[in-house]
Amino acid sequence: MAQKTFENALQTLEDITRELEEGNLSLEESLKKFNEGVKLADFCNKKLEESQKKVNLLLKKNDSLTSVPFESKANNTAG
Repeated sequence: MAQKTFENALQTLEDITRELEEGNLSLEESLKKFNEGVKLADFCNKKLEESQKKVNLLLKKNDSLTSVPFESKANNTAG
């Protein structure tokens, strides 16, 4: 079994979303897919949080580490 990566998990999550949106699955299969999707979304969120922490550690200013908050597109939209 291949090691789970962010990219693989995200692709699987996209596939599950597409299958659920098509509506061709039974209720039981839909629930199984939804449960798998929730687990994958949690895995992806954890990986993103880990990456954000690493980026914060790598940011340097004046030879000392400074944490600069990450701004996503969702946080960066002006009304």
